[in-house]
Amino acid sequence: MAREIIRPREGTPPKAPLSPAVKAGNLVFVSGTPAFYGDRQIAKGDFPAQMHQVMKNIQAVLAAAGSNLDKVVKVNVILVRKPDWEDMNRIYREYFKEGNFPARTTIVCDLANPDFLLEIECVAEA
Repeated sequence: MAREIIRPREGTPPKAPLSPAVKAGNLVFVSGTPAFYGDRQIAKGDFPAQMHQVMKNIQAVLAAAGSNLDKVVKVNVILVRKPDWEDMNRIYREYFKEGNFPARTTIVCDLANPDFLLEIECVAEA
């Protein structure tokens, strides 16, 4: 099976040894995506701003792979603060169609960068 590394033109390139996404066959595997924008900027302490930025970043990666949010089949959400659960679900509904949500797992734990309030990874059809 052929593999293709996906690197969107827009967005912040990762410093970690990873690819933003890998396309394999008919699937796109999007790495854990933080809320960076521009030159590694982040909306510190602002969960809604970070959540919207993460979704924008994921949309850019999916578009570079020829996919979109409508083709997402699985999502893993990592939250740092359990109280952000309600905001996360409210904002999440803005990006996925009611009745057609992807499978999802949400966990709460610390992340490597103390400014990250969340990170999201997903798998989509190409």
